Amino acid sequence: MTGRTPEGLLRQLERPLTRAVQRALSTVHDAASASDLLFLERWEISPEPSAAATLRVGQLRRANPGLAAEIRAEVAARRH
Repeated sequence: MTGRTPEGLLRQLERPLTRAVQRALSTVHDAASASDLLFLERWEISPEPSAAATLRVGQLRRANPGLAAEIRAEVAARRH
């Protein structure tokens, strides 16, 4: 029944969509870091046209260049 509560729905929406982020999340132990990785993944899939989001994703890409590249490659492969 967890999927029917607001918390359950939120958890379902926050699941990683790429294998790269799934692997990265297995090494993360706090909610803020997990949120950052999921945000980076969502951005690579569908960028937001806002200054704040652009700044945040820039920081995340600099902190995780390999992960960002893996996500982009996986997303590109799915599109083709």
